[in-house]
Amino acid sequence: MIMKNTIAERIYDFLKNFPPFDALKKEQLLKIAAQVKVIYVENESFIFKQEEKPNANFYVVKEGAIGLFRSVEKDNILVDKCDEGDIFGLRALIQNDIYALSAKTKEESILYAISVELLHEIIETNERAKKFLIACYSTNIKSPYAKNSKGQLFANEDVLQLNKSNINDIQTVNFHKNPVSCTKNISIKEAAQIMCSKRVGSILIVEKNKPIGIITDKDLRVKIATGKISINDKITKIMSSPVITSQEGISVAEAQIAMLKHKITHLCITKDGTPNSNLIGILSEHDIVVLHGNNPSVLVKELKRATNVNSLRYIKEKANNLLKGYIEQDIPISFILKIISEINDVLAVKAIGFSVDEMPFKPPVKFTWLALGSQGRHEQLLVTDQDNALIFENVSKENYKSTQLYFIKLAKKITKKLHFIGYDYCPAKMMASNPNWCQSISVWKNQFNKWITTPTDEAIMMCTIFFDYSLIYGDKTLVDSLSDNIFKSIGGFEVFLNFLGKNALKNPPPLSFFRQFLVEQDGKHKDQFDLKSRALMPLIDAARLIALSHHIKNVSGTISRYEKLIELEPKNKDLYQSCIDSFKILIRYRTKQGLKNGNSGRFVNLAYLSKSEKLKLKGCFKPINAIQELLNIRYNLSQMM
Repeated sequence: MIMKNTIAERIYDFLKNFPPFDALKKEQLLKIAAQVKVIYVENESFIFKQEEKPNANFYVVKEGAIGLFRSVEKDNILVDKCDEGDIFGLRALIQNDIYALSAKTKEESILYAISVELLHEIIETNERAKKFLIACYSTNIKSPYAKNSKGQLFANEDVLQLNKSNINDIQTVNFHKNPVSCTKNISIKEAAQIMCSKRVGSILIVEKNKPIGIITDKDLRVKIATGKISINDKITKIMSSPVITSQEGISVAEAQIAMLKHKITHLCITKDGTPNSNLIGILSEHDIVVLHGNNPSVLVKELKRATNVNSLRYIKEKANNLLKGYIEQDIPISFILKIISEINDVLAVKAIGFSVDEMPFKPPVKFTWLALGSQGRHEQLLVTDQDNALIFENVSKENYKSTQLYFIKLAKKITKKLHFIGYDYCPAKMMASNPNWCQSISVWKNQFNKWITTPTDEAIMMCTIFFDYSLIYGDKTLVDSLSDNIFKSIGGFEVFLNFLGKNALKNPPPLSFFRQFLVEQDGKHKDQFDLKSRALMPLIDAARLIALSHHIKNVSGTISRYEKLIELEPKNKDLYQSCIDSFKILIRYRTKQGLKNGNSGRFVNLAYLSKSEKLKLKGCFKPINAIQELLNIRYNLSQMM
């Protein structure tokens, strides 16, 4: 007769409900439970003290409460509180170092002590449990982005593995590594003869092994066969320049989106992805395998063929399904942001093109359509409301009103189409159809200058929206002129950055003194956690502010801003990288919440979160505190509070 270990079974029944033990197989957890030590500890008793050498166990709270204290001179500061199911005492074991905190009971408690040998067994045999234990460790270490703990932040994007089954669109495409090329001195006829003999549909014009132009079969049909240009002219007369380039390793989806965006059929592959480096290959539209099913390749083809707004709406719905599939398959969020954002941009471009065609006459002057806010940062995954603006060229005073009315009418057509496609109208009317946001370049410059030199609360709020802009359609020189003027205004009134910094600190770190989530105190979302305002926006605001102080132009995305800051401030590399990691995790989590609940994913009901999920989120909050400390010091914000 086999005797049952009833104590071990009770321990098993308790542990199986808490991470990481819920990830273990029954046999493994029963083995661990049989070796767990049960410890009763009276109130106000120490389990271990700061700066002591670690003992052989880490602990799980069965009943009671444990306070974790940091001793500073003669004061004991409560840092955290552990209750039922919480793990503590890990850091010293993993890092093989002294205890950084003291653990003391706040009431009578029962603890489960688990040996370091069993810890190693868990880590070595179960990947999911290993990640959770690393998360426990990283959320309690003193500096989660120090060099000796790099990569320990929970759910770092590098941990996610690409599931490439049925995801052909993220596979790297093959390109021709010996492209047919010529110099700029030959004639069109000579180039056509080379193309004919080599049986290719394009030829690259190179100078010092760098691509400076390209001609294709289409150029020969449209420009030569029609008699518009003589076949004996120099090739430079019909070549397309500058060429659109990419690095080796581009995916099917990225290649087709780039071709659609730039209205081309060929991509030049260069060593560093720019026209200023050596040519290594050519990728044509015919080289790309068009995949079956719902993927960017198919959507791009459909976008090319779309002739009405109904088609765009259908494609947008398919893009939403694509997003859901990517999230479910744990595709890296950087890739998802890039693909979905490009699709959003192209949808907008098509809507603008349709609207321009519907106008009674062509635009009277050059204009630019800007995306603002999350779309301007290329971070609009879930469908949210529109934020956009229109800039048109300066006109005479007597023609201003009629010109503005033309563009307002055009903007109304565009915003109406975007709304039909699936982008809600902005409740605050921050759209180009609003006369306030449909102005000439000089008016826009004056507006930004006023916001910068008179930084009222409303002006700062406007800056947080309008400073995140990106060109969607139209004349790039207008955007460049606006950007130059903005930095000129900031340079003449640098205290503006201090006001922007003060605004960036309006949302404190998302945890209270006792490391509890700060939730909404009243209103519709009472007791819910605002993921956007309390977690994402502090990271977004900080990236924007520091990027502005460095006069970084044409970089509006949060991730790309931090990546640029890493180049400019290598001493802060670990901090900025941790901000990138946290941002990726948080935006993925918000997207999951939004897809699950059919909303924006902004507000999270903590009652439905497991202890593991709460721990994952807490692991993202440390960089928020650190980046805000950096802002506070750099911009002397304590003097403005």
